[in-house]
Amino acid sequence: MNKKEQVCSQSPLTKPLRHILALLVCCLFVTAGYGKIRLPQLISDRMVLQRDIELNIWGWADKGEKVTVRFKEKVYHTEPDENGKWIVTFPPQQAGGPFIMRINEITIRDILIGDVWLGSGQSNMETPITRLTDRYPEIEISNNHMIRYFKVPTQHSAVDGKDDIPLGGEWYSGTASDVLKWTALAFFYAQQAYEHTRVPQGMLIASLGGSAIESWISQEHLKPFPELLVDQEAWRTMNSSQLAGETAKWTSLDWDDTDWQVMELPGFWRDKGLNARGTVFFRKDFVLPDSMAGRYAKLYLGTLIDSDSVFINGHFVGSTSYMYPPRNYHVRGGILKGGKNNITVKLTANAGDGGFIPGKVYKISGDQLEIDLTGVWKYKVGSDLAVTEEYRQRLENIKTAGSSLYNGMIYPLRDYKIRGAIWYQGESNAGSPKNYQHLLTSLIENWRELFHCAEMPFLLVQLPNYSTEPTTPPIYSGWASIREAQLNVVTQVPYTALAVTYDVGEWNDLHPLNKKDVAHRLLLGARRLVFGEQLVSSGPLYSDMKIVNDKIIISFSEIGGGLQARNGKLKHFAVAGPDKKFVWADAVIKGNTIVVSSNEVKHPVAVRYAWSDNPVQANLMNKEGLLASPFRTDYW
Repeated sequence: MNKKEQVCSQSPLTKPLRHILALLVCCLFVTAGYGKIRLPQLISDRMVLQRDIELNIWGWADKGEKVTVRFKEKVYHTEPDENGKWIVTFPPQQAGGPFIMRINEITIRDILIGDVWLGSGQSNMETPITRLTDRYPEIEISNNHMIRYFKVPTQHSAVDGKDDIPLGGEWYSGTASDVLKWTALAFFYAQQAYEHTRVPQGMLIASLGGSAIESWISQEHLKPFPELLVDQEAWRTMNSSQLAGETAKWTSLDWDDTDWQVMELPGFWRDKGLNARGTVFFRKDFVLPDSMAGRYAKLYLGTLIDSDSVFINGHFVGSTSYMYPPRNYHVRGGILKGGKNNITVKLTANAGDGGFIPGKVYKISGDQLEIDLTGVWKYKVGSDLAVTEEYRQRLENIKTAGSSLYNGMIYPLRDYKIRGAIWYQGESNAGSPKNYQHLLTSLIENWRELFHCAEMPFLLVQLPNYSTEPTTPPIYSGWASIREAQLNVVTQVPYTALAVTYDVGEWNDLHPLNKKDVAHRLLLGARRLVFGEQLVSSGPLYSDMKIVNDKIIISFSEIGGGLQARNGKLKHFAVAGPDKKFVWADAVIKGNTIVVSSNEVKHPVAVRYAWSDNPVQANLMNKEGLLASPFRTDYW
């Protein structure tokens, strides 16, 4: 049961008495709810907190509200800042649980302390576990309450980082009743990590199918890519009260219009010096005797260009959608007042040169009393299309610019401590892979800054194999280029690890089901990178080449116990000469090197290995059974 829900059992009370008691209970809840604190969605039942590091617990409260947090026999006191946010910091905690936390009147139950992983990316990070139950029957009988999962609801924000994620997120355990709510990779990684460490695991997943890497990076870290930046001045102007249509208050009786300009009406905008195209608000105060208070009256507003909405004392009294009809509106009883009254006309002329047509009648009439409405009016431009169109042009890239998912789904997590990140993305950028290495490097730097952890581990999933197998050596492959970028990041950016996966994909399915092996390879990287275990966690990585006569000799790092070929002779090596035309090559293991040659290429200059969208036949690995990452020695 949700801690905010209240359940009342049935009783033999009489119906009238039940009604009275229900009323009293409602009153009590209203009183108790006043001034309540608000917690972020993450801080809730079944959450996992990161072990061995200072922890933040935060939320929001009314100014002056006292906040008390009780956890493991310790008490922490705080108050909200000027923005209403409060935060307490716990000293590092050892793994364990379950625990209870009390924050004022709120109780959070079944808390574990262990390792928390932030998983992000696109659809292969999102793959629902329900798709895998036939392949892995053990999923449906899972009974592991020591692993937990939280899926961040999707939230876009073009410019501003959000303080919290949307409603709808909830922590789930790895028991059979919860496990089908998980995503597949998160489950297998958490299960294997728990089996290895015997420490609770929390999987915090912020991902979205089809998303590009740039949407997960802040605007600050996208500055080298101007086409991915949002024109923030244009955005904020377009969303200001003046241009976003938040001008309803301008029609009220007591709106302060002292800074508005004045215009003699009737007349046309341009004749009066107003060069605007769009919506202009016109206000005029008038005085009525007490005898007119609450009385019916009729409003005559001549003819207006083009469309109008008319308000008296903030009450809507009529509108016309085009310029020709006379504006004769009924002012129903109860609107007029004795003394000061106001009429506001919201007038829109999208073609420009709107106005009150001269020679027409402009008055309020009722009870033998007429109020002339010609003369001085105050006005203010609500929306000038010439201005908004300029800003719209400056925001033409709003749908393709970066940062929206970072702002909406990563930035709100910044105070939640994590062990590291798991990144599985690249398919959406394979069509334009040129900048992927730079973007991935920027993402890692960005997130490390956000979480205040310069050495935050990043476990990367290299793209799997996909599409049809090549019959000739591909000259170009977007997927291979993304794999190369991922490899380069791991070899150049510290505290990163790569899971090579071009043998677990499916040529005809963008979302391969074998997430279990992917999780295993990620965990190998974590064991070495995060837990400091001395083991071989990677397949061979290209390090150098040299040309000897008609052969090229390739050297590697991460060879482990030595190089080997899986299932026979080495495959998927290609070689090219100065003409840059690649042909399939013979490749032979010689000690810790690979010797590559072809009878068709007498003067080889470059080698490529597994350089295609689907290099499923590529089979170079080390004695530990880990595949070599695809590579090329050229930069053509």
